[in-house]
Amino acid sequence: MAQKQTNKAKKEAPKPVKKVAVQKAAPKKVSVDVPAVSEKELLLQSLRGMRDILPDEQPYWERVRRSLSNAAQEYGFQRIDVPTVEYLHLFVRSIKEGTDIIDKEIYSFETRGGDRVALRPEFSAGVARAYIQHGMSVLPKPIRLFSMGPVFRYDRPQEGRYRELWQGNFEIFGEDDPILDAQVLQLAYRVVQELGLKNIEFQVNSIGSTESRKRYEKALVRFLESQKQKLCQNCRERLSTNPMRTLDCKEDKCAQLTATAPQAIDFLDDESRAHFKSLLEYLDELEIPYSINTRLVRGLDYYTRTVFEIWSSDREGKKYALGGGGRYDGLIRELGGESTPAIGFGLGLDRIVLEMKRNQVRPYEAAKPRVFIAQLGDLAKKKSLRLFSDLEKHGILAAESFGRGSLKAQLRVANRLGSEVTVILGQKEALDGTAIVKDMVSGTQETVTREKLVDAVKKILKSNVALAHPKKS
Repeated sequence: MAQKQTNKAKKEAPKPVKKVAVQKAAPKKVSVDVPAVSEKELLLQSLRGMRDILPDEQPYWERVRRSLSNAAQEYGFQRIDVPTVEYLHLFVRSIKEGTDIIDKEIYSFETRGGDRVALRPEFSAGVARAYIQHGMSVLPKPIRLFSMGPVFRYDRPQEGRYRELWQGNFEIFGEDDPILDAQVLQLAYRVVQELGLKNIEFQVNSIGSTESRKRYEKALVRFLESQKQKLCQNCRERLSTNPMRTLDCKEDKCAQLTATAPQAIDFLDDESRAHFKSLLEYLDELEIPYSINTRLVRGLDYYTRTVFEIWSSDREGKKYALGGGGRYDGLIRELGGESTPAIGFGLGLDRIVLEMKRNQVRPYEAAKPRVFIAQLGDLAKKKSLRLFSDLEKHGILAAESFGRGSLKAQLRVANRLGSEVTVILGQKEALDGTAIVKDMVSGTQETVTREKLVDAVKKILKSNVALAHPKKS
């Protein structure tokens, strides 16, 4: 046993740092000339495909975040946050080699300890790992989990698509009833509608069980092999790794060829066919706009039965993908857990924000401060900090300008903010323990003690509300 521990310690021990030969060299006279730094090292900009979300964009993002969180709460989802970095084999095992994500797009690297890890390219694998690791299978079913955050894919950057992209993610574990498939689409539809997006359509398909999918893939390969010379180079390679991905190719020659290819819906087993029929009946009942897209397969290898995507279109008819998902009944078992049916979907928040702007949707408007604190002098400035805290504790949102501006300049700021009350604190008031409370609506003001300040402010604010919303007789 001791020998095993010793071997393990040797394996985990950090590699010795290689000493630089110049440390042993004789001292040399240092030149005062600083070597020129390359232009690349001075390039102060984000990496290609990465970006900053600046303060003026945040109101749109805040509206999206609030809508997702509210929808999650209303539909009974609990928040779960999984690590941005996971072991690489988690994604290889769940998504599979032969997919573009694993072969071309994943950000993987080796840690100093020798672990092969990756930045998450999607949420479901990490959430499924957490489900197994923390024994969630014993919880009452269905288990509904919600996540939100960045995912990473080394894809070609384009409008609305980045290498660091943000997603809202919803997962349901433990039930295979098609009514949950319909509810997931209903939830997605509710979110995009609440965010003001119009011309929404769902594309749905069923790729069947694992067994029927294999039968379909064989028929598809036979069809494509007979006309292999008409495929692009990528699709020729996919024939041996992931043939169903040829259906999603954007090359014209491939799209024309696969338009006449066998359809997955014709190879469904009886149970999958009945499941899909029930889903469509639920969607009709909910009046969710959808169309059946027999070429829809999605890019992740773990999907079974239901797959869907959410699309928005502009006035010219151009369509934009907002997200998608489907059922993955075999994922938990594939990762080593018990057989557990599951369904989920993700929304691309970057694209949604872009669509909100295109549709001229109003962004989130934060509550405006109704009180402004103006101060003059160092002592007044110190007292104002306490004053600001007292108002905040009583639920009164206040603004301030703790700079060196004159009283006139500070009152201009108060007017610009539309403050209803301005609390003025000068040197005299700071010494006396008082403050001037000015009603910016009526123009009246009074001097009150600090103990009575909050009550005086509340009285004015309550009076202004009453004037703005008079009771109907």
